[in-house]
Amino acid sequence: MLNYNIRGENIEVTPAIREYVEKKINKLERYFNDTPDANVHVNLKVYNDKHTKVEVTIPMPRLTLRAEERHEEMYAAIDLILDKLERQIRKHKTKVNRKFREKGNEPEFFAVTVDPENGIETLDTGHEDNDDQDMDIVRTKTFNLKPMDSEEAVLQMNMLGHSFYVYTDADSNGTNIVYKRKDGKYGLIETEA
Repeated sequence: MLNYNIRGENIEVTPAIREYVEKKINKLERYFNDTPDANVHVNLKVYNDKHTKVEVTIPMPRLTLRAEERHEEMYAAIDLILDKLERQIRKHKTKVNRKFREKGNEPEFFAVTVDPENGIETLDTGHEDNDDQDMDIVRTKTFNLKPMDSEEAVLQMNMLGHSFYVYTDADSNGTNIVYKRKDGKYGLIETEA
């Protein structure tokens, strides 16, 4: 069952907007064997210049779907979000089901699709033939995590010219990640033991 948490920034979430969001996101259920028990976090934001931004995050046990879209029209942004989420699902559908089949005994997470023309079952409804190449690991690096604070980690990241930096937090001794956001500001991911 999908549980919705819809927030609005500089916009009132009217019953019509809520209904439209739920109707669109509920279309994702057709990609799963069982409707996932998940919370759907939706953030609707309107800027001063009347542009809108829609963010959707759906954390599930085996997959987290996340997309954001900016558009002049709120409803158009919601439609585009659905397209992005469907592409994410199609992209990962074959790989996820293959991993679960290899482990054995676990039911497939995504629904199998039957081609009406030839009756052949497929795991992917998209046309990403070179999908396996997209996720090949082509390089591995190993390094020691130096204890530091988040400010020093940001300095190290900028000095290296990277968009993220992994380090050990000097206070908590946990592994943390700093990253550069699209808006030019910085984000921090803290891990829990």
